[in-house]
Amino acid sequence: MSLPAVSVSQTPEERFREFLLSRPRPQRFTDQQRELVAHIFAKHKHFDTDELLEDLKQAGRQVSRATVYRTLGKLVEAGLLRKIELGPRTVYDHDYGYPEHEHLICRECGTMIEFQHPAIDAAVREVAATHGFRADGHNLVVRGTCAACNAARAARRRLVM
Repeated sequence: MSLPAVSVSQTPEERFREFLLSRPRPQRFTDQQRELVAHIFAKHKHFDTDELLEDLKQAGRQVSRATVYRTLGKLVEAGLLRKIELGPRTVYDHDYGYPEHEHLICRECGTMIEFQHPAIDAAVREVAATHGFRADGHNLVVRGTCAACNAARAARRRLVM
């Protein structure tokens, strides 16, 4: 399930440009950063750095590896992307323009399923309030095996028997 985008007052490019200018030492918004932001936000998809670099290469966009790494860090800091640690792999997900959501991740095939559930949001608010904690976000990742991999495993077992 892919979540629908939510209405935002600025484009990702405008928001990132504003972030760069608001830094203690304002930074300029480069052409490579502009290409990178446009590419990342053209479609909603989880990606790791290697996948992004390959996508950029296939799209004919010239962005250096160093710029990709630096810019991804800044996009996370700016609240445009969310970083999800999956053991040795780090993936990025759109955080700006999409509702707060959670992920189911299949250990077998790597499928990521996005979902929302009001009880999770309520539980986070309740726990934070109990501890006098002011939460500004959360990240829930549930690891397991997806339906397709479970079905394939069951089929293999039937063949063996």
